[in-house]
Amino acid sequence: MNRQEKPPVDNLTELMEFVLLGFADMPQLQRFLFGLFLIIYIIILMSNGTVFLIIKMDPALQSPMYFFLANFSFLEICYVSATLPRMLMNLGTQRRRISLVACATQMCFVLIFAGTECLLLAVMAYDRYVAICYPLHYPLVMSNRVCILLATGSWTIGIPGTIGHTYQIFSLSFCRSKQINHFFCDIPPILKLACGDTFVNEASVYIVAVLFVMVPFLLILGSYSKIVSIILKLPSATNRAKAFSTCSSHLMVVMLFFGSGIIAYLRPNSRHSEETDKVLSLFYAILTPMLNPMIYSLRNKDVIMALRKFLCK
Repeated sequence: MNRQEKPPVDNLTELMEFVLLGFADMPQLQRFLFGLFLIIYIIILMSNGTVFLIIKMDPALQSPMYFFLANFSFLEICYVSATLPRMLMNLGTQRRRISLVACATQMCFVLIFAGTECLLLAVMAYDRYVAICYPLHYPLVMSNRVCILLATGSWTIGIPGTIGHTYQIFSLSFCRSKQINHFFCDIPPILKLACGDTFVNEASVYIVAVLFVMVPFLLILGSYSKIVSIILKLPSATNRAKAFSTCSSHLMVVMLFFGSGIIAYLRPNSRHSEETDKVLSLFYAILTPMLNPMIYSLRNKDVIMALRKFLCK
């Protein structure tokens, strides 16, 4: 008589699939949400893609500020593409299963792109700081070589740590519910499914969040405190208005992205709510990439002029 052997506990993780619940609690809105997020995804791709193209093609926009903005627009396309296609597929097919390998891959890319965004926003703040506080030294300090090094560092510096962090999380045994009450594979909802003590993993989440979220955020705040003090000393009201206009758009993006990210990752565990985390994730993973090109282009005369020339062509 053949007996069906039970898989060892150590192999449960390898055999497992997760279920991304997403909007499963709103079955009557599935088609509406699919259409809504499809439109949002198209808007993000077209708007950020257009900003990227016009900066690359227009000779008037070949400056460090626009070089970083082009990197930022391309990053937003990558960032949102790590989450929205899977969300759209789940809404369209109602098949919410995701393999452990696919979940780990998604988490890894989301963390890499989120870390890159934090660092790139800090670099953009430093660029504005040098341009406003040390305008005579700006061409020397922000040379083409320095800009490439800063952009490359923003894209690559967090990759080894992110891969290691993702491997550490998915090396755990998952013996609880397979259901992830989230739109994508994010750290907090995954850790809730893990067996045993997850203190080391939770501590590493805080360390990574401090290094890649809080440190860049504090550097940005420091840069802008210096920028504001310099702007207020400018004799011309026109120059003050121009300087504030240049910086305010970047600051709006910073507050929206970092505010939701800090609340999501640096709250005490006792205050974590799955529904709150889902709402916050919509801000930093979807809403910010959609609003960024609108904020930058609508508040920047050079980008608007370049866009008009691009459309005329």
